[in-house]
Amino acid sequence: MDELIGRLASNASIDGAVAEKTVGIILGFLRSEGPSENVEALIDQIPGAEAAIEASRSGGGLSRLMGGGLMAVGTRLMGLGLGMSEIQNVARELFRYGRDKIGADQMGKIIAGTPGLSQFA
Repeated sequence: MDELIGRLASNASIDGAVAEKTVGIILGFLRSEGPSENVEALIDQIPGAEAAIEASRSGGGLSRLMGGGLMAVGTRLMGLGLGMSEIQNVARELFRYGRDKIGADQMGKIIAGTPGLSQFA
């Protein structure tokens, strides 16, 4: 997880704590909306991913009010202080990291199989 957080903080120019929360939110979204076999392969390659996903769920009532899907993810990320260009940079960096870890083919299946995600690839 430290490698990924470092890459996001550096390449997307965001704070490390925000990067970690962002990873948890995005991976949680992928787990609920993406092709499970491929997403689980990605999560398995990121030490600390489960803890980050769990920590991102602690939004309680507010996150339930926002509903689900990509719009809810965007709202949560903006709540961390990220703008749209930063969200795109984070997503692209996370996808690059995913390609390094599980290969372009599996990462492509995650992007193609998750509603709305291709616009960030």
